[in-house]
Amino acid sequence: MVTKDMKIGEIIRIDFNIVEILMDAGMHCVGCPSAQGESIEQACMVHGINADELVDKINEYLKSAQA
Repeated sequence: MVTKDMKIGEIIRIDFNIVEILMDAGMHCVGCPSAQGESIEQACMVHGINADELVDKINEYLKSAQA
């Protein structure tokens, strides 16, 4: 399960397909070295994205990918 305090790099290592979810949400800098060390919450704040909604979307994807 992904949480808001997890680093972007950590989340991408769970499943690389999460990059597409982040990009669709407006985080086009996921490949940037500094972005890898940011938490989802920090990145969402910078990009004006609701962190709770994004984390929910990622967790829904992970749940369906495991099924």
